[in-house]
Amino acid sequence: MLSKRAKYGLKALLMLAERHGEGPVLSGDIAQREHIPAKFLELILLGLKREGLAVSRQGRGGGYRLAKPPKEITVGRVVRVLDGPLAPLPCVSRTAYQRCAECYDEQTCAIRLVMEDVRQATAHILDNTTLADLLQRSRSAGKLPKGVLNLAI
Repeated sequence: MLSKRAKYGLKALLMLAERHGEGPVLSGDIAQREHIPAKFLELILLGLKREGLAVSRQGRGGGYRLAKPPKEITVGRVVRVLDGPLAPLPCVSRTAYQRCAECYDEQTCAIRLVMEDVRQATAHILDNTTLADLLQRSRSAGKLPKGVLNLAI
């Protein structure tokens, strides 16, 4: 399940993607428009900045912007940064593998086998979907013109 941290992070990055090339956006403006608690959003944005997904500038004309174009930032990367591994079980994780203590035979464990499929399918979708794709999907689904975005995730 997607955490509020990841959901809010995606919403913030989508707003930055929507305004890509127009200059920085104040975190307060993001918080207000997306109904995200301001202090929580600031922590999320700092994490995204630390991981190279956003950049910020202080002072007059400051705020946050994407570190890369929207077509270069995948949903998978954002979710991993904010929520950690995509795997539903540690025994199928690529980055945080841990053997299940109660597992007798990992190679034939039916639960592990299906959860590995879930992890693979999830990673495939999220790693092949960019912020630009999300913007396009949102506009297409709601027939919204450019500049108007439905971020009710």
